[in-house]
Amino acid sequence: MAVTILIPTALRQYAGGQAEMEVEAQTAGEALDRLTSEYADLRKHLYGDGNNLRNFVNVYVNDEDIRHAQRLETPVKAGDTLTIVPSIAGGAMIEEDVATSALQPAHSNEDLSNEEIARYSRHLIMPEVGMQGQRRLKAASVLMIGTGGLGAPLGMYLAAAGVGRLGIVDFDVVDASNLQRQIVHGTRDVGRPKIESARDRLNDINPLIRIETYETRLTSENALELFRDYDIIVDGTDNFPTRYLVNDACVLSGKPNVYGSIFRFEGQASVFWAERGACYRCLYPEPPPPGLVPSCAEGGVLGVLPGIVGTIQANETIKLILGAGEPLINRLLLFDALKMRFRELKLRKDPECPICGENPTIKELIDYEEFCGLRPQPNAATQKEDKLQMQEITATELKERVDRGDDIQIIDVREPHEYDIARLPGTKLIPLAQVVNRMNEIDPNRETVMHCKGGGRSAKAIEALQKAGFAGQLANLKGGITAWSNEVDPGVPKY
Repeated sequence: MAVTILIPTALRQYAGGQAEMEVEAQTAGEALDRLTSEYADLRKHLYGDGNNLRNFVNVYVNDEDIRHAQRLETPVKAGDTLTIVPSIAGGAMIEEDVATSALQPAHSNEDLSNEEIARYSRHLIMPEVGMQGQRRLKAASVLMIGTGGLGAPLGMYLAAAGVGRLGIVDFDVVDASNLQRQIVHGTRDVGRPKIESARDRLNDINPLIRIETYETRLTSENALELFRDYDIIVDGTDNFPTRYLVNDACVLSGKPNVYGSIFRFEGQASVFWAERGACYRCLYPEPPPPGLVPSCAEGGVLGVLPGIVGTIQANETIKLILGAGEPLINRLLLFDALKMRFRELKLRKDPECPICGENPTIKELIDYEEFCGLRPQPNAATQKEDKLQMQEITATELKERVDRGDDIQIIDVREPHEYDIARLPGTKLIPLAQVVNRMNEIDPNRETVMHCKGGGRSAKAIEALQKAGFAGQLANLKGGITAWSNEVDPGVPKY
């Protein structure tokens, strides 16, 4: 029986770049076995100890989540589609009361001025909105986490719609590389705090709303306090620690979490509201290991993709305020911009979820950097061993040694399209996914410096080579080719 397996972008580098594969199988597990037999490198990303699917990987047969059912023994038949849905750095008919507003009815009694009636006239003539709905929007308060790719269109459309109070949390500054997608910022804003740039743009769009800014990193110490006075939280973040923090803070404070995530050409969106359905941890109990899922800075993102997903988030937020339609509660929306295809998958509330399940074990916010494996707590001996194993060299030091004539080979572990953008002189390109299989091309008798864009992938390459038994001396270029551009040669493009 021919079953089609859809392989997400984040895992295609381990599957020969394939987006899908047809296999003959009787069960979902058998289909995955055939896939991973063809692409052995893929197996360690899908399975953990005991040959069980990892907790940050979901598998659907057509639109049914099989993780909580018969799992990999689920039968499949000819024509079925098996979808692998891992965490990335974004259904059923819902009960009637789920579509009610997130706000108390008493909030919607504010009058609209003549100026507001003129501004929102296209809303007012829609029976689904009308005067009462627009009053709800005016009375609503929404906290946006981030003003980047997702937060930019989200904030602009919420401001234009007349959401009366918008809170913005961000601590970053505008960089030239943001302008390809973060449309709330402009060229003249490069170098400015994003929160200032976004505030000015949103005020220009609609001076009749109230904008509150929080130029700070969202942390376990401030999240509950920030969330307390807002009706809805919208997650526009791009990293797993903050994503789990937003989820847990929303569950503990009883707030709906409007979720979106993007990677290259693919996006996800949902509404996680523990009081009425699944939360983010029900979907992904654990984050992927550090480095498995590239960030937008490493993997790239189509400029219009966050616009599409961000406006979906804005749409879901407005629906929650109005109490209109069917929000994406217990539904995960997948979008593929290359194929221009939407798919909808059903979500189930996990009774064993540690934050929203029947017997929750997480009752306060935790250290999310540590939870996501980004803050290890090694002992002194381990620290010493790690220091010996992972030597670093700065861009300035490398330039001095190359100029001195030291015998150093430089291995670039980025992707070929990145190599086309910018490269260091005299480097050899061996992408990270190929570095172990091609380690015979690296001379163990010469000192080797590994580099990537920022240093993360090259560190992984060194670790993989050491585990594979490579005997040569390896050093990581601290800060990667970006540091070389900053410290040595500004003529090397930054991207």
